[in-house]
Amino acid sequence: MYGGTVLPAEHRPSGRLVALALLGAVTAISFAAVFFKRAAPTHPLVAAGLRLVMSCLCLAVPTWRFWRRGKLSPRFLKAASLGGLFYGLHFGSWVASLNLTSVAASVTLVTATPLFLAVIGLLTGRDRPERRHWLALVLACVGVSVIGGSDWSLSQAALLGDGLALLGALAMALYFLAGRSLGAAMDVWAFTGIATGIGGVLLLGAAACLGIPPVAASWPALGYLALAALIPQLIGHSLLTWSLRYASPTEVGMATLGEPAGATFLAWVWLGDGVGLGTAIGCALTLVAVMTALPRGRAAETAAASSPAATG
Repeated sequence: MYGGTVLPAEHRPSGRLVALALLGAVTAISFAAVFFKRAAPTHPLVAAGLRLVMSCLCLAVPTWRFWRRGKLSPRFLKAASLGGLFYGLHFGSWVASLNLTSVAASVTLVTATPLFLAVIGLLTGRDRPERRHWLALVLACVGVSVIGGSDWSLSQAALLGDGLALLGALAMALYFLAGRSLGAAMDVWAFTGIATGIGGVLLLGAAACLGIPPVAASWPALGYLALAALIPQLIGHSLLTWSLRYASPTEVGMATLGEPAGATFLAWVWLGDGVGLGTAIGCALTLVAVMTALPRGRAAETAAASSPAATG
């Protein structure tokens, strides 16, 4: 799922700007788990679907303008539709996992996206990880294991929650690749608008088929879902999607590994979820992994220029 062209070097942002965008994205998406927890007892399919639909509505105008300019090609629509399918799978499985396991374990495992991207890169020979990525992946694996390890022995429900979180990680990896396939033809707002709309409709449609009313449990719950649509979705995920134009999917995926630390801290402050020494150590290792993998200097330009996306 690769193609498109890379922007000329003089039109590409610096690696420092890309790194700042990725750090901003991580900060924004760290709020997602707390917002979803606050929206309980709204059903996971409904909570995830409403978040995506509200995001789509916020992006209706730029998406319409993109279509009016005649840029909504069949190739763009196909990639965005695939992104919507993977978006729905990502959020549906992840929000469900939050009801079965701890915030720390769920958010940590759902950010295993770069591990799947690294495997895909090895299998396809595209975006093969650099040496610093392997070091970051090792640190991330240790951090993920330390944070989520205590959950494995809790219960079958916790195990199911862990599995759903990993499914969400795989779905997000496929979403990144769908967006990357457009190369320089990527329009962040239009792509996100279409993807969120399709993902939201699929999730709410699945809920309707199961006889679940597509409404939030309460007005406060709806408010938290609106915040989830604004901050983690429109700000966080749009920054991640924008970064795909200038950094490899593995680098963008690696940045999301900072979410467990942020989400665990917010859950501790906001929800009163205690954080043990092991979790704190795991979060620290994860943050080190993120800093190791972030684009530096001309790294973003090098990644874009050497990517197969430049050949199409």
